[in-house]
Amino acid sequence: MELLSFGDRGWGDELARATAMTIAVASCAFLLGLVVGSIGTYAKLSRSIVVATAADAYTTIVRGIPELLIIYLLFFGGSGALMFFARMFGHTGYVEINAFATGVCAIAIVNGAYSLEVIRGAVLAVPRGQIEAAKAFGMSPWILFRRVLAPQVLRFALPGLGNVWQLALKETALISVTGLVEIMRQSTVGAGSTKQPFTFYAVACVLYLTLTTVSGFGFSRAERWANRGVRSA
Repeated sequence: MELLSFGDRGWGDELARATAMTIAVASCAFLLGLVVGSIGTYAKLSRSIVVATAADAYTTIVRGIPELLIIYLLFFGGSGALMFFARMFGHTGYVEINAFATGVCAIAIVNGAYSLEVIRGAVLAVPRGQIEAAKAFGMSPWILFRRVLAPQVLRFALPGLGNVWQLALKETALISVTGLVEIMRQSTVGAGSTKQPFTFYAVACVLYLTLTTVSGFGFSRAERWANRGVRSA
């Protein structure tokens, strides 16, 4: 256990910081993905064929290619694009994109595609009669959204969004390729330094399982809160 203790002789501090980094990346990516998914939902339900087709192409492409490839495209392709524009202004050095920003953006792009479909399904699940009744009562679009649409969409979307959050947590392991020190990266470094790969990867399993279990419990509580007052079938 000394290997995992806190202090100069153990790796507990490093693993704790790596866990915090994992949570930070997953949280930022999940929230940004919700924004992307909400905008994408509006676009996909738009009456404009061009806008709806663009949103559909986004979800099809993102869900059809590996997440690791998206990370590589952003990290290496983004650096190449920045260097191209930097040379236009006389800068000749190497420009590297921040690993944290790359991880957040890459996971957010993937999460956005899945969040879009979850939110779209939740919007379509809201009974049309409730919306028509709200309009008949003379509710403004904002009041209709706040009192009728948003609560219903939240109730229907929470189970799916819980899965999207779990996906974001596990996808953080892929951004270790950028050098960002999260759970997977720190476990690899610790395993290589101490020649104890089983110990560090077993700890990584426990850490990921703990995060996903606690998250699942939290989303279950949120679902019960959102469904309060709703008669069960």
